[in-house]
Amino acid sequence: MSRRRTLGTKKKIALLVGAATVAGGGAFVMANASNAAQTTQDARTKGVQDSGVCQGLATALGNNQRFIEGQRANPDAQSQARIENREAVVAEIERKQAASGCAVGESAQDSQTPQPPQAGQEAGQDTGDQTGDQAGDQAGGAGQAGEQVCTGSTVTLSGEGGAPAASSNQFPVGTRLRVTNLDNDKSTTVEVNSVSGSCALLNNAAFEQVREEGKFLIRRALIEKVG
Repeated sequence: MSRRRTLGTKKKIALLVGAATVAGGGAFVMANASNAAQTTQDARTKGVQDSGVCQGLATALGNNQRFIEGQRANPDAQSQARIENREAVVAEIERKQAASGCAVGESAQDSQTPQPPQAGQEAGQDTGDQTGDQAGDQAGGAGQAGEQVCTGSTVTLSGEGGAPAASSNQFPVGTRLRVTNLDNDKSTTVEVNSVSGSCALLNNAAFEQVREEGKFLIRRALIEKVG
């Protein structure tokens, strides 16, 4: 006659606790693995965003440095004032690089070929005649009103304050440009008020009107001459 062995209450409780511990441990490991994967993905996303921010600031810094070099190589009566203004902009960009965790002083230059200032392009000078228009034509950026210009150019910010405006090495002071960020369909129409090392360099206020959050460079830009 067989005897059936039965487990005591304490043993049953111990076995149940052990099983729950094993199951809980597995769930904990799975949760940790999931959290680690999410953390890695978040880090990659942030890395890409940070890379775009740093590249935009580096491009802005390079454009201003190139402009300063051009002014020193071909000075005129207004060059010293322009250089001092752009040196202040460079300092502001470097401050933003530090705040964004970028390499301070790292610079890059866009694809535009630098042009020396032409007649009628001095900062703050109103052309009032056709001399500035002719200078813009010679610089290679001229186009009829409403035409797309500076095809393939990226757009970044100069770091300058004031009302929305642009600077350019292609168009004379007084030219009106419409800049559209094709990545978010935002656009702004600004007037060129000084020269720079790029086809279209937006000041802080103008760039804020078309920028994507956290970015300092517009890779896909449509630039049109509207006046």
